[in-house]
Amino acid sequence: MENVLIASVLSFVVTYFAIPALIKVAELKHLYDEPDERKSHKANIPTLGGIGFFSGFVMAAAICVPSFANSPFQYMVAAFFVIFMVGLKDDIVGLSPLKKLIGQLMASFAVIYLGNLQINSMYGFLGIQALPQHFGLLLTYFTFLVVINAFNLIDGVDGLAGSIGMLVSCVLGTYFLYSGELLYAVLGFGMAGGLAAFLIYNISPARIFMGDTGSLLVGLVNAILIVKFIEVAGNPASRMPVNAVPAVAFAILIVPLFDTLRVFAIRMLRGRSPFSADRNHIHHYLLELKLNHKQTTFVAVVSNIIFIVAAFSLQDIGPNYLMLIIVGSAVAGTIVLYFAKKGKTVPRPVPVRQATVPAAATVNTAAAANAATPAAASDAVVTKPKILRVNPEGMLQDK
Repeated sequence: MENVLIASVLSFVVTYFAIPALIKVAELKHLYDEPDERKSHKANIPTLGGIGFFSGFVMAAAICVPSFANSPFQYMVAAFFVIFMVGLKDDIVGLSPLKKLIGQLMASFAVIYLGNLQINSMYGFLGIQALPQHFGLLLTYFTFLVVINAFNLIDGVDGLAGSIGMLVSCVLGTYFLYSGELLYAVLGFGMAGGLAAFLIYNISPARIFMGDTGSLLVGLVNAILIVKFIEVAGNPASRMPVNAVPAVAFAILIVPLFDTLRVFAIRMLRGRSPFSADRNHIHHYLLELKLNHKQTTFVAVVSNIIFIVAAFSLQDIGPNYLMLIIVGSAVAGTIVLYFAKKGKTVPRPVPVRQATVPAAATVNTAAAANAATPAAASDAVVTKPKILRVNPEGMLQDK
């Protein structure tokens, strides 16, 4: 318990005092996230926040993780530094999706293969129990990549990725604390402490963003925690076994996981790369309903909490029924948001073409005017030309 408390406090303190210095460095070196038509912020915001809680998290973990034989912690630290370098380069000079994917695979390899962390069973989901080793490895790599990118993709609103990451880390850290897995409890609460300090500067209006440096790290840590949760909670001999563990794990990460899988599917169905940018995320729907950043983050976090509580409460109904309820509820909520967003969309006004007078009519009118008033040509008075305008009722008025 003392290790967990020290890790939380140390990570919070280091991050809290590191962020202001990083803001100054970003301002001096012009390391900003510049606004564009896709992004919701309107000013240049520094993107080095991930460096702050990376420092606090790694320092806290290095000090507070207990040492024991065959510990996978050394491989986790290697993975943390790999993902940190990938995110940092992407924040500063940019990185192609392929290179980012290679970096994510390297970090995942260090934890999965060298650290021996793997999904070995589906625990009754779709009637499947034990998995063949190679299929289990593929499923574990897929889980890591999806979770890592999920936190990267939801980082589009002030405080959203940090708040969801802190929630998931706290839930899983609490489980590991009471189930006797101290290493993973320290990782969970160390990450939560760093994110709590970061959110002080990131809640709208944000003074700094976590960038890919932060979002990729949050995704990697939570990928490690969720795979370990499936392994430990699915074991009936553990201190705190959980029924329907695959569905419960999915519910814990419902907001980032469901949103990412849904958006990837939409993009691929449209013949686009799953990593191409668009405005189909859940937080975009909420913003188009005129919610501000704080309200959008609040709705997402509360929704995630509701799914977590419901999943733990309904775990006894079995993994298949529980997964059906979770996915069905998420789909229904997304459909409601989509149609609410469409109802709020203001149609663009149809441009009205300016009425033109035929040239022949203009000549005849001018000739008649000259014939009627021959003396008018000698006057020095210049009359204003008539302009045809369209009134709101669509009638032509002579003004």
